[in-house]
Amino acid sequence: MTMKTSTAMVAALIVLLSLTGVAVASRHIWIQHLPKDQVPSCGPGLDYMLDTMPMSGVLKELMHGSGECAEKGWTFLTLGIPEWSLLCYFALGVWAVLIAIRNKHL
Repeated sequence: MTMKTSTAMVAALIVLLSLTGVAVASRHIWIQHLPKDQVPSCGPGLDYMLDTMPMSGVLKELMHGSGECAEKGWTFLTLGIPEWSLLCYFALGVWAVLIAIRNKHL
């Protein structure tokens, strides 16, 4: 395997992973911008938690976890964590493509 081939494969993997991150961040942004009455349930159901977690973990989740993934928390320059994540994943994908293109021309 040549250096160009391995670089292209790594770049393709990075682009694939960054697109996955873009999709997850986009979904989170969409959920955060839904009207309050249209927000879906965010956490796992009680039956699932009882089947997969110890009772102490279930009680802790029920008492302390809000499960409110539509709430906007921390912000920086008016953008929340999902928006910053979207920008970073997009930049990572563009960076990987640019490296692959540059390596192709060398």
